[in-house]
Amino acid sequence: MTAFDADRPWRLHPQVAVRPESFGALLYHFGTRKLSFLKDRTLLDVVRALGDHASVREAIEAQGVPAASTAPYVGAVRTLADSNMIQERDA
Repeated sequence: MTAFDADRPWRLHPQVAVRPESFGALLYHFGTRKLSFLKDRTLLDVVRALGDHASVREAIEAQGVPAASTAPYVGAVRTLADSNMIQERDA
């Protein structure tokens, strides 16, 4: 498993399905059978945008999150990396 680095490119794991909900979303990993809850629509937008940006920080910024407010989003994305819901990708 790759150590999490918010300045590197990441993407949703190909075995993860995203189901949007009114509170955010459910993520289900078909390989590990893990379920994750995203309790924030902005976080859902960040996760969906990961593959389009050169880093987690850029994906967060692209969703309009002010620089002073990024720490919780970086932490949430780190948790998704730790649970293999997202994976590092080539730059």
